[in-house]
Order: sequence, then structure tokens, then C-alpha cells
Amino acid sequence: MPDAADGRDDRLAGMRRQLDDLACKNIVRQRTLPFGLSALDASLPAGGLRCGGVHEVGEVGPSAEYAALSALFAAAVLARLHGPVLWCLRGRDLFAPALVGVGLAPGRVVFAETRSDAEVLPAIEEGLHTRGLCAVVGEVARLGLTASRRLQLAAERSGALVIVVRRHRTVAGREAADDEPNAALTRWRVSPQPGAGPPLSGLPRARWLVELTRARGADTPLSWILDAPDATGRLRLPADLADRSLAPPQRRPRARVG
Repeated sequence: MPDAADGRDDRLAGMRRQLDDLACKNIVRQRTLPFGLSALDASLPAGGLRCGGVHEVGEVGPSAEYAALSALFAAAVLARLHGPVLWCLRGRDLFAPALVGVGLAPGRVVFAETRSDAEVLPAIEEGLHTRGLCAVVGEVARLGLTASRRLQLAAERSGALVIVVRRHRTVAGREAADDEPNAALTRWRVSPQPGAGPPLSGLPRARWLVELTRARGADTPLSWILDAPDATGRLRLPADLADRSLAPPQRRPRARVG
């Protein structure tokens, strides 16, 4: 019987060849990728997401295990970069048309499907050793301190943006990912909010609660209610919230004595 390690080496070699075919020799490396929203960019030390670093995004609630909104958040970020992307995942549940809806063209993405969650992190690191990639995405349930440090060092050497999509279960009413320390530069959480509607053509955009729960060199946590990404990958402050004046403070009635 063939050794399992040999099969894994064959898969990595095949992935290397595919990435080399797509690699852009003249890719322009960006140091920072701004969101284009002053509220978000001003809250980040670099004025946006730092390239050559690891960023983590998760989801809130029972849907956290499927991480649909987290994947859309990641895809919208990648849509504003130039060059090929490696997306590492364990299963085939990623809905490609939804990625197109937030601006990430399928021709830019190489999907690396692994047999287990444990093989995703090595696939991310292997991708970071490939020249020409602008970003690498990996979907994992856990991201420990040692593994995240390895990814951070590899990202710094390559200059590529790394987004780790956390697919975790809610434990005792709390998000397990919030309690796990790692070396990611930023940690984001995305959850749906009552809004205008789903992100479909001709209909108003959905609404998200975007939370920055941790960032090196920034005062956190912070949160914003935003319209979901458009076809160019850009988030937007809802017009009905942006133009709303602050509600006057309510005075409490004084308690009567005697």
C-alpha cells in the first residue's frame, strides 16, 4: 500500500505546480490594505490591514461552524488586492458564486482541499513559500500560538496577506476562538444585523455587525454596523445611520425624599 506521507507529498507537489502556473512575476506588494472607511482605517495602527501578516476572522452564534459571513468578509478583502490567491479548506462547502458577488473572481483563486483540518495550516505555510501569491486563506477550527507564529514569520518573509477563517463551535454560550491566544495581528468577528435584505442584484445590501476584538497597537474592542460588501469588495456605512443625529440624553426623574 502507498504510504500516506507519499500521497500528501504528491498533493503538495501538485499544488506547487498549479501555483507556479498562476504566479504573477510582476505582482505589486502592498504594505497596507485600507478598507476605504475612515472609521475602520483610523482604528488600525497601519491605517488598514497589514500585508505580510496574519489576520483572523470568525463569526458569532450557531452559524460560526460554517463561517459563511467570515468567508465573505475574507473574499471582500482579497477582491481589493491584485494577483492570485490560495484558499485552503477541508471540505467542498464554499459557495463560489457568493465570492463573485463580493468581487473575488474565480479565475484568481486556487482551492487546496485537504483531507483534515490538521493539514490546512501546513498548506497555508506551503503557499507562503510560493512566489507570486498576493494572499493565502485558510479555514480552521483552531489556531494555536505556535502555529500562528510560524504563519506570521512565513507571511513576513513572503509579504502576502494571510487570513485565517475560524470555523468553531459555540461552547457554553461563548465563542471558543475568543479565549485562544495566537499571534494574529488583528482579530475580527462578523454577525448579521437586521437590515435591508440579502446581497442580491437589484436588492438592497445586507447589514453586518463588524467587530475588531483585538489588534496590536490599537484600543479594542471596537464595533461598527456596516452594509455588506458590494461587487467590488467594499463595505459601506449605512446612509440611515451615517446621517442620523445623536439622540438627546434622557433625564431620569429625581427620587422624592420623604
